[in-house]
Order: sequence, then C-alpha cells, then structure tokens
Amino acid sequence: MRKKIIAGNWKMNKTLEEGKILTSEVVNMAKDELRDDVQLVLCTPFIHLSNLQTMLADSTVALGAQNCSNHASGAYTGETSAAMLQSIGVDYVILGHSERREYFGETDFLLAEKVDIALENGLIPIFCCGEPLEIRERDGQQAYVQQQIEESLFHLSDEKFGKIVIAYEPIWAIGTGKTASSDQAQEMHAAIRKQITEKYGEEIANNTSILYGGSMKPANAEELLSCMDVDGGLIGGASLKSRDFVDIAKSY
Repeated sequence: MRKKIIAGNWKMNKTLEEGKILTSEVVNMAKDELRDDVQLVLCTPFIHLSNLQTMLADSTVALGAQNCSNHASGAYTGETSAAMLQSIGVDYVILGHSERREYFGETDFLLAEKVDIALENGLIPIFCCGEPLEIRERDGQQAYVQQQIEESLFHLSDEKFGKIVIAYEPIWAIGTGKTASSDQAQEMHAAIRKQITEKYGEEIANNTSILYGGSMKPANAEELLSCMDVDGGLIGGASLKSRDFVDIAKSY
C-alpha cells in the first residue's frame, strides 16, 4: 500500500525559536490525533535541521531538507551536501521545487544529479514537477510534466526509482490561493502514475506516493486527498500553523 505523506515546506520562514515552538506543537498534536499510517514530514530551512532532529527523535514525525547540492563536497560556498544532511539524521529532501527552478535556474538534468546523490546518501527525494499557467492554458500540462519526470528520474534503476516520492505542484496554484480542482489533480496524478507504469511496471507505479502541492489547506484537503491517485500533500503556507497542518493530515 502506498504511504500517505503530508510534508510541510516551511520555505524561508521561522527563526530557530519559532521553529522549535512549531515543531513541538506538531509533534504533540500528531501523537494525540493522527492515525499511524499517515507520515508527517517537516521540511525546514537548514538552520533548523540539527536542533529539530533531536526534537523529532522519539516521535513519528520525519525530518526533511528543502534542497541539497549536486556535489559531494568541495569549494561550493553556501551549499549543503546530501552527506551532511544524512549525517544529522535527515530523512527526506525536496528537489526541484518550482521556486528552485524559477529563481535559481535548476534544470531537469541538474536535478537528475541531485536525485542521484540524495539516493546515494540514503535520503528520500520528494521530486517536484508541475506546469506554469501558460502551459496549462494551452493544455500542455501532461507533456510538460512528463518531460520533467523523464529527464530527471527515468535513468534510475527499478530499485532506486522505488524510493522516490513525487510531488505534483501546479505552479499557478502555489501561494496564489488558487487550487487545482479535485478533477484536475486526479487527472494529472493518474497521468503521472500511467507514465511510471509504462516505464517501470504496475507494481512500482502502484507503490509510488504522488503528493499534491498547491495551496492545500484544511478547507480543501479532504476533497483532494479523497482522489484515488493523490497520496498526500506538499504543504506550504498551511504548514506554518500547527493546527492547520495537522488538520490537513487528519483529513484522511
């Protein structure tokens, strides 16, 4: 059965003390209120990771980073390697978020390198894909997303691909308050799963968790999460409020 994952992407928010408070609230709520088969992940800025790993050690909440370098080590000022993340107990890493693609020029081929080095270091990539508004308006979203997946992931062996989590994020719905309808989300998630089936077979496709990312909040989470091929969410703004974040997970 596919893992149900609700991952919070804090982006560039929260001081260290604010992050500790939010984490403590999420851990306590999760312990009291959540089903055992829903995996929460907190994907935080780098400065939080070491501190929060200690806080999460005895909880069911996993720890994730928001990015890693495509290099193993070296003179890359300001970068953080996958090995560094693994060394402090990070479980997941977001790769290819639309903001990284747009603001920092990350390409599908660069992301293929990041996926490889993350897997080599025992991290679970949450690989983001999704189309901008102009692509959606001309009905080119499926071809656009399929190319992102093919160029960044389809070099992987069956075993390695089986460790990937995919997050479909319609870029036009990120931080805009707009949300893909449940029909739109299901259509794209089903198309992604079909593409995986054609490459890796039904067993791997049926075990790949595909998350929806794009203004998911408590008010729309139940409808989105009820879709057959939506296996969770990559949550932005709502992950910064413990009550909203946990309520999304409770929508299952």
